[in-house]
Amino acid sequence: MSAEDIYKHLLESHEDIGLATVYRVLTQFEAAGLVTRHHFEGTTAVFELNEGQHHDHIVCLDCGKVEEFMDAGIEERQRTVANKLQFEIQDHSMILYGRCKRQNCPSRDRETRGRG
Repeated sequence: MSAEDIYKHLLESHEDIGLATVYRVLTQFEAAGLVTRHHFEGTTAVFELNEGQHHDHIVCLDCGKVEEFMDAGIEERQRTVANKLQFEIQDHSMILYGRCKRQNCPSRDRETRGRG
């Protein structure tokens, strides 16, 4: 969820808060390890709760949809590569970019209308 999304949600809930305050609080939450900030290609910064479990992301280049996933095989392969290169992994992030195949993709709908 972006800072702007959070701000809009708060306004809809009749909260009296400014966008700068939302950014400031999110930055403080990030520094405290409560949220993680992601910069996915083609999007503004997105924040998610840090629930303590590692996961990776796949992002649709057309509609911007972000899916989280965890794959034990990928994690094991990364450890194997690190060991081979004599590294101990402290942290990592992996973001895959592709085009979703969802029938209800908003970008796909726009592309189809533009061709007709």
